[in-house]
Amino acid sequence: MRIARFSTTDQTPRYGVIEGDPGAPDAVVTELAGFPLPPFELSGTHHPLAEVKLLAPVVGSKIVAVGKNYAEHVREMGGDSPPAEPVLFLKPSTSVIGPGDAIVLPALSTEVHHEAELAVVIGGIVRRVPVERALDAVLGYTCANDVTARDLQRSDGQWARAKGFDTFCPLGPWIETELDPADLAIECRVDGELRQSGSTADLLRGVAELIAYASAVMTLLPGDVLLTGTPAGVGPIRAGNRVDVTIAGIGTLSNTVIADPVIGDGGSDA
Repeated sequence: MRIARFSTTDQTPRYGVIEGDPGAPDAVVTELAGFPLPPFELSGTHHPLAEVKLLAPVVGSKIVAVGKNYAEHVREMGGDSPPAEPVLFLKPSTSVIGPGDAIVLPALSTEVHHEAELAVVIGGIVRRVPVERALDAVLGYTCANDVTARDLQRSDGQWARAKGFDTFCPLGPWIETELDPADLAIECRVDGELRQSGSTADLLRGVAELIAYASAVMTLLPGDVLLTGTPAGVGPIRAGNRVDVTIAGIGTLSNTVIADPVIGDGGSDA
């Protein structure tokens, strides 16, 4: 099942189920009653998919992200070996944007990078869940781009500012509820150029282990998002670029990149 958050001409956010092939002209979104938690209740109101605006599929209370969770990415960032435990950090809910929205290059950075990731959407209240029951807490999966101001990440020595800017967490295009996350191809293209190509089979710690680890630290709530890490190939984005994150079984999340009006074109190829 594909669950979308969308708006129509009245601009009121709604949740719905996409019926039919999303690329087909006859695809529709059927509205759900309330937040999309099972048992799903369809309202019977339909909208042509081509006539709605897709929004970020969730805006949860928090985004819990995991760093250094692909060995090749650890190496490309200068690390000798993966960390002994998962590296957790938080992105604010204000960093979330949806498909088609613009990533804004901040005035404080000259080196902003893309990071394609599988995002896990939490579907219940989760605290200290064991690994063997962790996947029961999953509503579904979506695409994410953990946009990062790499120069600030280096200079600050921690990641809150570098990864917390408004627009630095594109999510979408929808939530796929029927998916095995064990071996999904992940790609990132910038203006059609392939930058990242990996698979969730190469995650150092899988989805269930990450949920169990994070929930031992903090309570996860319905609509919270867990970012699972990025494969190798991260690189710069500049004003005017289009960034496409594609995950097998889900779809493609596309965003443009624009300059902060304070600084002109922003970014660099450094």
